[in-house]
Amino acid sequence: MLKHNSKLRAEACESLNGKWTTGVVISLIYICCSAACPVLIMPVLKYGLAIACLKSVRGKALKIDDLFDGFGNFFTVLIPMFLMYLYVCLWSLLFFVPGIVKYYSYAMTPYLLHENPALGADTLICKSMKMMKGHKMKLFLLDLSFIGWGLLCVLSLGIGFLWLIPYVQSARSAFYEDLRTATV
Repeated sequence: MLKHNSKLRAEACESLNGKWTTGVVISLIYICCSAACPVLIMPVLKYGLAIACLKSVRGKALKIDDLFDGFGNFFTVLIPMFLMYLYVCLWSLLFFVPGIVKYYSYAMTPYLLHENPALGADTLICKSMKMMKGHKMKLFLLDLSFIGWGLLCVLSLGIGFLWLIPYVQSARSAFYEDLRTATV
């Protein structure tokens, strides 16, 4: 039985306890790079953000260096992350809803890539689809639970996103941990 989303959000907050400053710095770097970097760099940074928060959820230190983890094995990280986003875009061409469904089907790809770097891109994406079977709505509802925080971030002229980004990513990492232990 998977944990309730409120429990996952609480775990995310707990994992960031005492680490919020680092989380804000990571978010700031991520946002700045998003504005300045070429498209092919962004999937690698997104991977780094996911892994930094996963490590934090697992009780390790939240380190700025983790944001750049994917650059050590650039193509190993780029190919599955890029294909994941490409497939979502292609599914979205059919109609908006299939794109959303596939986005949630592929959501565990960065975590699986971190755990299994030797696997090929399509294998990782297929493992994510298998893992997410029957759980896409739960992750969608977890993401949806942050919509109020997102609106407050907009009202703060975007400054609040510096705190929201690590919070949401940590909650998604807690979701992965919960799902991983439930499906083993």
